[in-house]
Amino acid sequence: MGHWLHRNIVEPGKLPLLLALTAFVLTFLITRVVTRMIRAGKGPFGNVSSGGVHIHHVVPGVVLTVIGGFGAVASGRHGFGAGLCAVVFGMGAGLVLDEFALILHLDDVYWSEEGRKSVEVVVLTVALVGLVLAGFSPFGVNDVTQGEEQGRGGVISSVVVNFVFAMLVLLKGKTRMAIFSVIVPLVGLIGLIRLARPGSPWARRFYRRRPRARARATLRSYRHDKRWSGPRRKFQDMIGGKPDPVRPVGR
Repeated sequence: MGHWLHRNIVEPGKLPLLLALTAFVLTFLITRVVTRMIRAGKGPFGNVSSGGVHIHHVVPGVVLTVIGGFGAVASGRHGFGAGLCAVVFGMGAGLVLDEFALILHLDDVYWSEEGRKSVEVVVLTVALVGLVLAGFSPFGVNDVTQGEEQGRGGVISSVVVNFVFAMLVLLKGKTRMAIFSVIVPLVGLIGLIRLARPGSPWARRFYRRRPRARARATLRSYRHDKRWSGPRRKFQDMIGGKPDPVRPVGR
């Protein structure tokens, strides 16, 4: 195990990335535990306020991210300084992305239905960083041969083709697949072959005069959402906690 860690993580300079990812995940999980305890009125924790203003944890998160980010740029990829800055950056990023929904909506939606976006972004971030840590390079550059690396044309062509795949999948309304296709081109190819989601730019442009394609896309989207919405909500509730119930208007 130690030999594998040194050869695949330490020697290539990936130790800071591993430390940052570990700090990111632990910070997010600890933050969610603390916030759920505060919500339930348990434990010694409480909200932080100053002058009557609630201080969201995204604020110290931004500070830690800035310190860790600039420190990492200055320290390089090896040494104690690089590892420390990576941990600080991971902690800050965990605090910031835990309140991604607040930044997106510019409103305190932490325990609302919109707050689920924070959990989605965190899970997606962990998956992408994990892929990079495991050896996948963006746009599939790691798959080209040594001869292609020497010829810049092969690398550039690979980047352009995979970027086009990702953009087309994004136009089809498949955001998660588009992001993952940047790392794993095969995902983009699968998303490109399958029907677009109804309401996406692709569907509005190419299915406008194809009622059968629109109907198939709507039916497939309905079946997909029906199949995965329940497990996805349970997974999000398990990690981030259940959102507050929506109150009827006027009450």
